[in-house]
Amino acid sequence: MRFQTPLVPAVLIRRYKRFLADVRLEDGREVTAHCANPGSMLGLKDSGLRIWLEPNDDPKKKLKYGWRLVDHENGHFTGVDTSVPNRALKSALLARQIPELAAHPVVRAEVKYGENSRVDFLLSGNGPDLYVEVKCVTLSRQKGLGEFPDSVTARGTKHLRELQQMVAEGHHAMMFYLVQRTDIDSVTLADDIDPTYAAAFAGARAAGVDVMAYDCVISPEGVDIGKPLPFAWG
Repeated sequence: MRFQTPLVPAVLIRRYKRFLADVRLEDGREVTAHCANPGSMLGLKDSGLRIWLEPNDDPKKKLKYGWRLVDHENGHFTGVDTSVPNRALKSALLARQIPELAAHPVVRAEVKYGENSRVDFLLSGNGPDLYVEVKCVTLSRQKGLGEFPDSVTARGTKHLRELQQMVAEGHHAMMFYLVQRTDIDSVTLADDIDPTYAAAFAGARAAGVDVMAYDCVISPEGVDIGKPLPFAWG
């Protein structure tokens, strides 16, 4: 997935009100950028971080920059836009780039299911339907280890229980953790941050919900699906 507009570097001043960030451009101007991430962004919102922004000239948008990446300045990046994983994964699914999910010829996004929910992807056309929920992993508190979630997520817990119900109804279901960092070797749960989510995860796994994790190839040019990562928990 290529960024529509070439990214420009900046320095983070502060992130606030969840969706706003004050930044300093290379020419010294200070502007406010849209931050498409409702999570806590633990470890990714410190003042002085080098970041990358996507400019836009859309007259309908009040903010002319969108925050896309954190540059760790060691050759690694973290993607902070939580809408990117679904777009990148959709492209990969349609192109049959994920061998474990390539058997289903029909890929549909945002299909209604459960209790007033929409599943990220419903894969069908070869055996039982496969319901896939996608979660974006950006938290890392230990070198090489990605963690989810970075804050309490009642919505995530609800999704786990709905996937469990799909399995009970005879379908297949999967939690797909897409790691939007390039410095991660394995993935786990941050059960100290949200023990309720961890308990729901354990219940879903026991009921037959599958788990998969993949990393991303990230640069200021774009974000693409990378390789599978081990998921270690419990």
